[in-house]
Amino acid sequence: QVQLVESGGGLVQAGGSLRLSCAASGRTFSWYAMGWFRQAPGKEREFVGSISWSGGSTSYADSMKGRFTISRDNAKNTVYLQMNSLKPDDSATYYCATVRTPRWTPGKLEGEYAYWGQGTQVTVSS
Repeated sequence: QVQLVESGGGLVQAGGSLRLSCAASGRTFSWYAMGWFRQAPGKEREFVGSISWSGGSTSYADSMKGRFTISRDNAKNTVYLQMNSLKPDDSATYYCATVRTPRWTPGKLEGEYAYWGQGTQVTVSS
């Protein structure tokens, strides 16, 4: 049974930084790509970025490029989302997700991800 548990959310001032973590369990972590999504109140969930199973490739939504960085530590079964230069518009619940197929690189669609964490809240004050 795949489980994803996010942590690291909280309240931060605009311009600040946060690092979110997502701990995975239930299968061989290093075989699977990981993604981050976010959902603000009243809005649809949106793609933040993803990282390939090997960690050698990352992809980001245009609004996050240059500010957000995704990395993974396969020895710790954990994926990270480093968020810098945060803006109030970044306030949302952030979710990590993973795919069903090993050694496959997903795109930016929610439907490509089979397993989801419970989310962690990020609030950026102005």
